[in-house]
Amino acid sequence: MSPTGGNFKNVNATGWSALPVMVGYALLLGVAIAFRAYPVAALPLVLGVVALALYRRDWLLLGLLATVPLSLNLEQLQIGGVGLYLPTEPLLFGLMLLFFIDRIRGIRLDADLESHPITRCIQVMFVWLFITTLTSSDPMVSLKFTIARGWFVVGFFFLMAPLLKSSKRQENFVLLYLLPLLVVIAYTVIRHASYGFDKQAGHWVMDPFFKDHTSYGAVLAMFWFPTLALLLKPKRGAIGKLGMTTAFTILTLGLVLSFTRAAWVSVAAAAGIGALMMLGVRLRTLVAAGGMGVLVLFFAWDQLVVTLERNDQDSSDDLTEHVESISNVSSDASNLERINRWSCAVALWQERPWVGWGPGTYQFAYAPFQRAEHRTIISTNNADRGNAHSEYLGPLAEQGLPGSMIVLALLWLSSTLGFRTFRTMRLVGRWEGLWSLSIYLGLLTYFIHGVLNNYLDTDKASAPFWGFLAIMVINDIGFNRTGWSKEQYHQQGQPHLGAAPNQ
Repeated sequence: MSPTGGNFKNVNATGWSALPVMVGYALLLGVAIAFRAYPVAALPLVLGVVALALYRRDWLLLGLLATVPLSLNLEQLQIGGVGLYLPTEPLLFGLMLLFFIDRIRGIRLDADLESHPITRCIQVMFVWLFITTLTSSDPMVSLKFTIARGWFVVGFFFLMAPLLKSSKRQENFVLLYLLPLLVVIAYTVIRHASYGFDKQAGHWVMDPFFKDHTSYGAVLAMFWFPTLALLLKPKRGAIGKLGMTTAFTILTLGLVLSFTRAAWVSVAAAAGIGALMMLGVRLRTLVAAGGMGVLVLFFAWDQLVVTLERNDQDSSDDLTEHVESISNVSSDASNLERINRWSCAVALWQERPWVGWGPGTYQFAYAPFQRAEHRTIISTNNADRGNAHSEYLGPLAEQGLPGSMIVLALLWLSSTLGFRTFRTMRLVGRWEGLWSLSIYLGLLTYFIHGVLNNYLDTDKASAPFWGFLAIMVINDIGFNRTGWSKEQYHQQGQPHLGAAPNQ
């Protein structure tokens, strides 16, 4: 029989063997519609996701990454009253369970990844989260917080790391998030334009994809430097160059129109540090200069406060006036409310200095600690307007002094790693050094932004934060422990690091 005839025979056989399944599902779907059990229609999708989780976990994880910018919060949609992001968080929870099942079965992490200082810091973080959950003022809230932190770290750091073994895969990580993010930016800008780019409208036009303009601006800031590095990559074709130019332009426009002052400051500060790094300035030199700056501020604090109180420029539609309002601590409600939240965080810490009130409990505990002179027109006692507005003071209040020290340790280790990988990757190539620098600066924007806001309880910020850390760790392992060649970095990745699950 001819090959063609044989193929038809195989197709017919496959079709007939699948017929009972198709008929069965059609009957099940008919019954479900008759009884209005519409979720049954999603059964094939659910089975497909389960199959990917069991056999091609890498595909599922990368596909999930692309959905993060477009994920929707059930609480924002007023469905179920649960702050759960769909479809990302249920899938991340499932992947976390599979990750722990693998550990129980004796499948260990790669030794180099597990012994890396960043990994050790993350492990200490979870040990302390568990301890402070046991001592929490509301253990159920703290348990939910710890589990959610777990699925973000497992999904975007531990499971993602083996998928980032070469420059191409690292670029794909950025692009998989960036492309749908550009769709969100286009949606936001077009919607904002219909309101005449009004500043107040700019606070919510990104809904339902982002809960407010500050989290939106923080994520855009994180991708600004990696996108710029991709734009500057040499030997890119004309179409590719045009595409990256368009992407960078849209990202920059979105960042400017986000009216997020903290995001602007984080990009400017990170750019300054990046320039110093390119000039060869060492981390210890910057830390020493920063320490001297803190001493100067300490001795000149009273005069500084007097100067700041003279600034009465409120946030404005005018971009110049909006920038000037950053230092307004006399009348700007947003700035004053942050001071209110920070003072409450310190008061909570003073009440429980070593174990805090429990992970995730700040918003339920801080109201009685508000002082009358710090309250503003936007203050509330209803636990409905955010957290401590700081990635440093929030853990201080919720996990005590050790919790805050762990965050600072992660910042220090990340910066040490960022400076080291920049130096070593420049030995691979000029652009490779620039790419490594851009990833660190993207991460650094969040650490800077974290002084004023905190978003690591969301999938939007957690994916790039832990993902960028994973890229830096992989580059550190690949170069410093095996001595990458340029060809290995671009084509093979480090051969010693274990393959991704089900890859």
